[in-house]
Amino acid sequence: MPNLLEVRGLTVELPTENGWVRPVNEVSFALADGETLGIVGESGSGKTMLSLALMALEPPGTRRSGEALLCARNSSRAILSGPSPQAAPLSSRGNPSHRTGDGFSSASGRADSRINLVSASPREMRAIRGGEIAMIFQEPMTALNPLMRVGSQIEEAIRVHDARCSAAETRRRAVEALKLASVPEPELRARQYPHQLSGGLRQRALIAMALAAGPRVLIADEPTTALDVTVQKQILDLLVRLQSELGLAMIFITHDLGVVAEVAGRVAVMYAGRIVEEGPTRDVLREPRHPYTAGLLRAAPKLPRAVLTPIPGTVPPFDSLPSGCAFAPRCEFHRAECDAAVPDLLSVDSAHTARCILVSESVAQ
Repeated sequence: MPNLLEVRGLTVELPTENGWVRPVNEVSFALADGETLGIVGESGSGKTMLSLALMALEPPGTRRSGEALLCARNSSRAILSGPSPQAAPLSSRGNPSHRTGDGFSSASGRADSRINLVSASPREMRAIRGGEIAMIFQEPMTALNPLMRVGSQIEEAIRVHDARCSAAETRRRAVEALKLASVPEPELRARQYPHQLSGGLRQRALIAMALAAGPRVLIADEPTTALDVTVQKQILDLLVRLQSELGLAMIFITHDLGVVAEVAGRVAVMYAGRIVEEGPTRDVLREPRHPYTAGLLRAAPKLPRAVLTPIPGTVPPFDSLPSGCAFAPRCEFHRAECDAAVPDLLSVDSAHTARCILVSESVAQ
């Protein structure tokens, strides 16, 4: 499968009282058309900042470097200079009749072109954000505007990318997006305010908003946080179904390895701003090659019930990272060599890498 998104050496720097810190540090990965990549790590590992950097929604004063090359349906110049392109209807997403010869869908019929999300101007990002790459935020009550009806917020996302759409058509497409997100009574829900919806319905409304303009890359940032277990399962099933039906490429961010096993074909484990292990989900979870990944697995609840083994210590602050491996102070396999320099990502096999000097040895779970 061709790569829809290629991230190369992406670094995000934030100003602090103690100088610049890097919550995202030389992160590289690729996302293929129709693939789901899980990104896992503890709070403070840099997962959310990575997603915000890809959307150009990082805090003011942030510095970004590296590349994040997105194969957009149209070049940014064509999007900005020409009339607003109309996204393919949601019901036709994933349909072969709407796909170009190189395997990417294209509502305009023009060839895809690469756009660097890191160097794109704010105006270019407004054209790309939502129409090419969209994000589901982890807090539906704060992500939705409490003063606007749910339908109006979805309609706004549609109008940004298709200004020629009539008011009646915009409303119809907003209701269609709610139906696609399995929202019951979508016409009624579209007229309601966020506080009138349950947590699960608010999350579905965010999913509908993200999909309304027909993006091909979807970032889901812990979309089941603060939801009860049964609703979590429903949201996960919904995202898996939509990913398959619409042919979406998805980045699924979570701290739950069990969720990753259910939704993602590949997983990248983040720690202290870096990817420390990446590979096929089954391989990484069955035979982790980084002690941090192994520690996460030991700390995860299991059936039948077993004793949980927490990882000692906490993720170090970004302004006081160790000189070598950031995980070294918490690692049971710590050696003097770990403090010399940051380990490189070493190949376990052609598809599996780990950032550990002990990668040639099996790390027991």
